[in-house]
Amino acid sequence: MDKSVKLLRVESVLRELVPEAISSLSDPQINTIPVLDVKCSRGKYDAEVYLDPSFTDLVDEKYIVKHLSQASSYIENYCKQAEGWYRCPKFKFKFDHSLEKQNSIDAIFKKIEKELDKNNG
Repeated sequence: MDKSVKLLRVESVLRELVPEAISSLSDPQINTIPVLDVKCSRGKYDAEVYLDPSFTDLVDEKYIVKHLSQASSYIENYCKQAEGWYRCPKFKFKFDHSLEKQNSIDAIFKKIEKELDKNNG
């Protein structure tokens, strides 16, 4: 089902505000983490914030998600004040590993293609 214009607008605003709020945190391990995307639930009560895993390992990811979850009320208040909203979605932070998966799938297809070329040629 297509998303409403209002929902798309909220997601767009949050894509700008959440990184600003995160960058204002005092922890240098957290305040530099890039935000890839923000997806709101249909009722705009919850939002998933997708983070870039490029420069982190599993231990760092757990640390970052834990501390961002603890700072989520600050981030929500930051967004509410910046936009003048009455309420803000509750944030859930997660790392987006889909690019890594896509790259590994592409590598597998390239390997298969090389094998087929070698066998046919």
